[in-house]
Amino acid sequence: MKTIVTHLAPDVDAVSSVWLLKRFLSGWGEADVKFVPAGKTLNGETVDSDSEILHVDTGMGMMDHHQSDEDTCAAKRVLEYISQQAQSSNVKVQNGRRRFPDEALIRMVDVINDIDHFREAYYPNPAADFYNFGLVSTLDGLNILYGYEPHKILDFALVALDGIYKQFQNKVWAEEEIKKKGIYFETKLGKGVALETINDEAIRTAQLQGTTIALRKDPKKKFVRIKALPESGVDLELTYLKLKKLDPEATWFLHASHKMVLNGSMKNPESRPSKLEVNELIDVIKKNI
Repeated sequence: MKTIVTHLAPDVDAVSSVWLLKRFLSGWGEADVKFVPAGKTLNGETVDSDSEILHVDTGMGMMDHHQSDEDTCAAKRVLEYISQQAQSSNVKVQNGRRRFPDEALIRMVDVINDIDHFREAYYPNPAADFYNFGLVSTLDGLNILYGYEPHKILDFALVALDGIYKQFQNKVWAEEEIKKKGIYFETKLGKGVALETINDEAIRTAQLQGTTIALRKDPKKKFVRIKALPESGVDLELTYLKLKKLDPEATWFLHASHKMVLNGSMKNPESRPSKLEVNELIDVIKKNI
């Protein structure tokens, strides 16, 4: 049986390496996972001597990196290995539309490499509590709680990495959508951007790029979301009241912060969409803040 081997108390690099092999290397999705002391190999065998056994982040083999001071990590080496295998077997397209590896996966592994070299120490405000909600800190806590049950930690990490990868894909997609479809406009309180897309990540991405007001209309469901930066000084109450007047049949909700006007949500399946077009929504915003 195919077997993936990594070290006990698995960190982000170790679990990400296992995740990459299971999710993207053909024939390895159901591979068994074994844990050994860091640096060791399964049953003391010579690393990489059996094509049915892959060691990651341990064993000093082709998918380890501790034998070198190169700026790399196990996950990077695993990604390179899978890419080589895909090319040699002419598997060029993932999900019918993207080359392997896609930009989301490359960027994700770059972050893993930074973490493995402790470069998060140079992140903005690195001691802030919000970093403790990330995968690095979570795995540290789980290793304290379940240090003798590494499979329990791995099972959690595989699902978490599925979600992280999906968000990376959405982020890359949102960046592309904003660049191609974004309609920029000026208000007295800052720059706005509007676009039609089914990707709700577009609003967050636009705001992280520094846009004061972001507007998204779903071209399929016709729902609308308008959000302003928390410290922008924008008050969307007049915008909300005008939208209710122009489109009274739609379901409009003004958040208590007055920074969000929402029309439609997965949290409220009874919401009624708006008939207003993007240019009309932009006009309302510009005239009412």
